[in-house]
Amino acid sequence: GDVYKRQQYDVAVTLSSPYDSPERYADAWRVLDPDGNQLGIRELAHDHANEQPFTRSATVAIPSGVTSVTIEGRDQVSGWGGATVTVDVP
Repeated sequence: GDVYKRQQYDVAVTLSSPYDSPERYADAWRVLDPDGNQLGIRELAHDHANEQPFTRSATVAIPSGVTSVTIEGRDQVSGWGGATVTVDVP
């Protein structure tokens, strides 16, 4: 098959942050392929202190050869990291 073929997926991610305040909050999540390449990112513009955990969605283009992706969150202070989740691509 064509290794450059991409399929669009709707990705819904649920995040929870103990530091969700105007001063420090989870401000993004991203989708990584098995090699660590970023396939998509969802920026978060404000804190969700009154909505924990919270879910936000984005449409991400995933190449046809990718069979699993890793979801990673970002904190304003600590950057990328924390708990990650790896899921199979349907």
